[in-house]
Amino acid sequence: MWKRLSVLWLAVRGDAKRLWYALGHPDAPVWLKAGTAAIVLYLLSPIDLVPEMIPVLGVVDDLVIVPMALRWLLSRLPADIRDHAEARASGAKPQSPWKPARR
Repeated sequence: MWKRLSVLWLAVRGDAKRLWYALGHPDAPVWLKAGTAAIVLYLLSPIDLVPEMIPVLGVVDDLVIVPMALRWLLSRLPADIRDHAEARASGAKPQSPWKPARR
């Protein structure tokens, strides 16, 4: 299971970071939290759409379904949350709504 998760992490780490920062946004929609929980439960669940006993397809289904689900969730985000998550994932510091006072 750990090998499967490490391979999957390499495939989705950029989208996972964006999703993480989108979840941390104060206006994150409830459906985003529910969808993320569903993806995590799918990954950790012993029940799989294609069993792991089938040599190649057992792992490939996770490498296809999870990235597609992440992309689908991210594509439905409101623009302000998507921009916030993109900026945070790229390493930019979050902008404060307060402007510094001029001296």
